[in-house]
Amino acid sequence: MAKGWQELTAMTRGSLITIERVRLVDKDVAIEGNFELPYLARLSFEDQVFTAAFIECHGSIKDMEHTFGISYPTVKNRLDRIAKQLEFAEVLPLQYSDETSRVMMIETTEETLDELEKGEITAEEAIRRLSK
Repeated sequence: MAKGWQELTAMTRGSLITIERVRLVDKDVAIEGNFELPYLARLSFEDQVFTAAFIECHGSIKDMEHTFGISYPTVKNRLDRIAKQLEFAEVLPLQYSDETSRVMMIETTEETLDELEKGEITAEEAIRRLSK
């Protein structure tokens, strides 16, 4: 992350901020206006690091437990808290063709079996998912 970002997020303490001037470092161009930060940039520095780590762990809560030395419930609670700060898009269910549904079912089955093999879910959870 850019140098000074941690200090900026600590100084603003979650207050909404806007950027009024942006300068392209490698060009002699500056843009002035009123720009809001993207939702991820509005998170505290610590939450940004946690989110980046979660992505690097490919969404594995088990890996997050090991990375941060915290429990499963702690990881889940922190992710829930971060997710509430990122509620910015309405998600509508998509309508799929039969072929798309079949492909998605195969991918879901493979993901479930992979999680079971890694010990990320129990056999009971895998059975529950696969029986849907």
